[in-house]
Amino acid sequence: MNKNCHDREPGQRAVRVWCDGCYDMVHYGHSNQLRQARAMGDYLIAGVHTDEEISQHKGPPVFTQEERYKMVKAIKWVDEIVPGAPYVTTLETLDKYNCDFCVHGNDITLTVDGKDTYEEVKKAGRYRECQRTQGVSTTDLVGRMLLMTKAHHSMEVTLDYQQHRDNLSKDAGGRSPWTGVSQFLQTSQKIMQFASGKEPAPGDTIIYVAGAFDLFHILPIDPRPFQTPFIPYVIVGLHFDQEVNHYKGKNYPIMNIHERTLSVLACRYVAEVVIGAPYSVSADLLDHFKVDLVCHGKTDVLPDRDGADPYAEPKQRGIFQMVDSGNNLTTDDIVKRIIKNRLEYEARNQKKEAKELAVLEAQRRKELKEGQEH
Repeated sequence: MNKNCHDREPGQRAVRVWCDGCYDMVHYGHSNQLRQARAMGDYLIAGVHTDEEISQHKGPPVFTQEERYKMVKAIKWVDEIVPGAPYVTTLETLDKYNCDFCVHGNDITLTVDGKDTYEEVKKAGRYRECQRTQGVSTTDLVGRMLLMTKAHHSMEVTLDYQQHRDNLSKDAGGRSPWTGVSQFLQTSQKIMQFASGKEPAPGDTIIYVAGAFDLFHILPIDPRPFQTPFIPYVIVGLHFDQEVNHYKGKNYPIMNIHERTLSVLACRYVAEVVIGAPYSVSADLLDHFKVDLVCHGKTDVLPDRDGADPYAEPKQRGIFQMVDSGNNLTTDDIVKRIIKNRLEYEARNQKKEAKELAVLEAQRRKELKEGQEH
């Protein structure tokens, strides 16, 4: 909360915050922006742009607008979403939803003709800025998926990807700090910021769900499909990168274990995460977390390295349940969307970075001119 929120007198109106975006391929960077925005007020409204507007200003989105609405709604810091929010943020929009100000990261968002989408609200003093999360962007994730045919996690892949991004940057005249590739560095503080820290209450049903949870699309882990009369306390077991690669192959996972940890913790339905959970659900794990129910989606369950059923123990205890989330979208499906339209997405990424570099150059010239005048 900001100072105004803490010092507000009884009966004083709550501070309402607006935060809009494409939220395409929702990742922990989006979640971190929304977390910071929520901390600036009491009620956070997330405006999500339509496919049509995104295609006009940036290029084709990877996810459909309906998919993106669901994903943003699942982020724990969002109080309300506005589907079909205008791409250019205006005072009219803020007033319509009774928002005091809007929040955006310290990068730039441009229209198709290169104008700042927040120009109007900035001039009116109703704009706040938060820190952009370094090391991830939708552009970066798309780039990773364009290399799915390469060997997994090898130095060749890293160099090939870096060369690919360098080539795009050379064509654009440099490197953009917002779409360039950088390694995400996990910290204990960041995990604490994302974690709920809540212990299970007496009577809660402790549910364990394990998997790769690669990309945010497989969330939310909505508790409604779980057949239990009690409040579910959901624990997610995340498999290490090497384990995921063993049973998925190719260049999976797209996101590493550190990135996937934050993505899962950002989901409002997740209470706890086991980082590097064993592939087979063991008796020790079930006993340690006092698990009441183990769930798995409708995707195929592959045997462990020794050929054993990874869910043999919970099945023997009678606490295993298959759950239909109602969502048939898989990571493979998303990768296929990218590969199918490879040239279109590469062109989109290159165009985006070129516009960012043009703005940076204009800012540099302006600062240089101002310095000379003084």
